[in-house]
Amino acid sequence: MNHQTFGDRLFGLLNAGCLALVAFIVLYPLYFVLIASVSDAAAVLNGDVWLLPEGLHFEAYLKILGQNELMHGYGNTILYTVLGTAVNIVMTVLAAYPLSRPQLFGRNVITAMMVFTMFFSGGLIPTYLLVKQLGMLDTVWALVVPGAVSVYNIIIMRTFFQTGIPKEVQEAALIDGCNDFHILRKIVLPLSMPIIAVMILLYSVGHWNSYFSALIYLSDRSMYPLQLFLRELLVLNQTFETIAYFDEDITKRMMEAESIKYAAVIVANLPVLLLYPFLQKYFAKGMLVGAIKG
Repeated sequence: MNHQTFGDRLFGLLNAGCLALVAFIVLYPLYFVLIASVSDAAAVLNGDVWLLPEGLHFEAYLKILGQNELMHGYGNTILYTVLGTAVNIVMTVLAAYPLSRPQLFGRNVITAMMVFTMFFSGGLIPTYLLVKQLGMLDTVWALVVPGAVSVYNIIIMRTFFQTGIPKEVQEAALIDGCNDFHILRKIVLPLSMPIIAVMILLYSVGHWNSYFSALIYLSDRSMYPLQLFLRELLVLNQTFETIAYFDEDITKRMMEAESIKYAAVIVANLPVLLLYPFLQKYFAKGMLVGAIKG
C-alpha cells in the first residue's frame, strides 16, 4: 500500500480547494438565478438575496406558464432545436465520413477549402439577401439551412472516424462485399456514439440559445423562439429601471418583470440542464478522441 507524503497530501488539498472554488464560481450564478426567481422581488432589488431565498413566491412561474405567446415560443424553440440538430448531425456525418476515407481524391484540398470558410465569409448582408432570394424569410428553414453544418465539428468528427474506428474492421467489411454506405450505417455509426453524442450536445445547445438568426430572419411573432421573448423581457426590465423612480406603478411592474426575468431564465435553460447528464459519459471521451489525435 502506497503511503502519501506530506507534500502529496498538501498538493491534493490545494487541488481540491481550487476545484471547489472554480465550481462555486461557475455554479453560483445559476443558483442565484434560481433562488431569485422564487424570492420576493423587492428583496432581490435591494440585494438581500444572495445565499437563501427571501420568501417563497411562485407567481413568476405561474405567469410564464399562463402566457400563451411565451409558451408558443417555447414550442418553436423545441421544434427549431430538434429539426436543426437532426439536419446538423446528418450533414456533419455525410461530410466527415468521405473526408476520413483515404481513397477520396482531393480530400485535403476539399478540407482546406472548408477551413477557409472558418476565417472568411460573405458577411451578414449577402447571407440575408441569399436567404431572402431563396424565399426562406419567416420560415423555419431560415434558422436551419444557413447553419446546417459546422466546419469545426466536421473536422472533429472526421478525426474521430480516422482514429477511433479500427481500419481492420472496415477492410474486413469491404472484403465481405460491403460498400461505403453499408460500412457507414452498420459499422462506423454504431461505433461513433461518443462523438455523435458530443455533436448532439453542441448543436442542440447552440440552437437552443440562438436568437440572432431569428432576430434577423423572422418578423412574424408567431415564429419567434423562446430566446427572443426572453430578450424582450430583459430589455423591458431595463426600460422599467430607467423610469421607475418617477412612477410608483412602474416600480411595481418593474418588480414583477424582475421575478419573471429570473424565472424565464430558469425555464429557458432547464431542458439543456436535463440533457447534459445523459450525454456526459460520452462528452469527455468524444471530445478527447476527436480533438487531440490526428
